[in-house]
Amino acid sequence: MTQQDTGRQETGRSSRWVAADIPDQAGRTAVITGANSGIGLEAARYLAARGAHVVLACRDAGKAQAAADGIAAQTPAVEVDVVSLDLSELASVRRAAQEIRSRYPRLDLLINNAGLMMPPYGRTRDGFELQFGTNHLGHFALTGLVLPSLLEVPGSRVVTISSNGHKVGRIHFDNLQFEHGYGRMRSYSQSKLANLLFTYELQRRLAAAGYGSRHSGSELRRCDWRARDSSRGSRLVIMSVWQTNRARRLPVPG
Repeated sequence: MTQQDTGRQETGRSSRWVAADIPDQAGRTAVITGANSGIGLEAARYLAARGAHVVLACRDAGKAQAAADGIAAQTPAVEVDVVSLDLSELASVRRAAQEIRSRYPRLDLLINNAGLMMPPYGRTRDGFELQFGTNHLGHFALTGLVLPSLLEVPGSRVVTISSNGHKVGRIHFDNLQFEHGYGRMRSYSQSKLANLLFTYELQRRLAAAGYGSRHSGSELRRCDWRARDSSRGSRLVIMSVWQTNRARRLPVPG
């Protein structure tokens, strides 16, 4: 029996979960950063196809609207919106978070996907090293600002996309902004490690506060690494989302 027959990809150990296994997403709202291309766009397409109301939070409004129009053409029954978001500018992050909270008081899913990969040295508008400021600090701020809307929804999830690059990364506390000896890969791997540390700490604090949450582990770490195959990458993202929804839900304090 072929992969096409089963909708699954066979491996030497077990069947691999694929996008066809995504459960019904009707009634759920998902915000995805950097969703105008790559993994973010594929994740948005699959979620919309399963009935989710998807919100593309992107820096380039024109590309985001084109992506939204394409998704809407494929799945005309679902809502697809665009929110302007520049993760390299904290003022833009605040505006986007305010818009998200006002337009979508019920938020089921936040996928922190957008990011830069090994550009020349630069700084954000707030003075942070460009990759660390965009990939980590921007998503850190966005998550914190929209978290109240997520906590009000039982079973809501935050998914942060990292990379196998984290394996060679370390946090350079003595040179966090790489003002001395910038290296494109060193900066990128630092930002991807920061993504994971942030996700683990968020999970720890939410669990301690009595909220149900779960870090999806290695599948999240592999998504950026396989971004060249956007279809396969999106399956990994959606698998992580689906797996987190299977986690035991702890009581939410009133």
